[in-house]
Amino acid sequence: MTSSRAYLSDLFSLDGRVAVVTGGSSGIGRAVAGALARAGAQTVVVARRKEELAATVAELTADGCRAGLVGADLSTREGVRAAAEEAAAVFGEPDILVNSAGINLRPPMSELDEDVWDTTMAVNLEAPFLLGQRFGPRMAERGFGRIIHITSQQAHRAFVQSGAYGVSKGALESLARSQAEAWSPYGVTCNTLVPGFVMTPLNARLSSDPERVAALAARTMTGRNGLADDFAGAAVFLASRASAYVTGQSIHVDGGFSVH
Repeated sequence: MTSSRAYLSDLFSLDGRVAVVTGGSSGIGRAVAGALARAGAQTVVVARRKEELAATVAELTADGCRAGLVGADLSTREGVRAAAEEAAAVFGEPDILVNSAGINLRPPMSELDEDVWDTTMAVNLEAPFLLGQRFGPRMAERGFGRIIHITSQQAHRAFVQSGAYGVSKGALESLARSQAEAWSPYGVTCNTLVPGFVMTPLNARLSSDPERVAALAARTMTGRNGLADDFAGAAVFLASRASAYVTGQSIHVDGGFSVH
């Protein structure tokens, strides 16, 4: 009889896989990078802030994981392309790509200018597109790949001044479906994880308002706001063999926020 440990390892282990996680030095991205690395993947963390990058990789290495880092600016096409090549050079071509890097600029719609629009789309949408174009076809050639995007409630509903941010996240979910249509016949699944309100640096503006934080928690079914570590299990599932028949989906990890 197969032991439960062996069964679970076969189903969820990422041993022998290579993962690239953008925005992996803080918030949800850091939690996801840690989960993939501890599940066995050789993990490359891509982010702007070098001190946070170094701290993340040091923590993973101390836990016995194989982890590397790439400092990058994902707001330009040149920066994205350079980051992709640097990331692929660390442990080899990735089997898993997680797009968690994001920018959260929320001026009132009447004050939304072209610079905010362009910056938001460059980081939140164009970078995931370009990284997908770089890595997706090669995953398909090898017969296995996992692309995971981190989106937002604003991809589905407008509130707290969604603005360009909501548009970028809605488009990112559409991108996942297009990627799934193109590459899932070749073993590459493409999905999104949809957070509720999570206390991360990206949400610093809302996190500083105790009344708003409490109101958002009350809107969930679990009675609390999200934590970055809440995404660990879902990320490992979507990155593993276990999710081979799950693609093109938006999976809400939000404590019931979206259905309450």
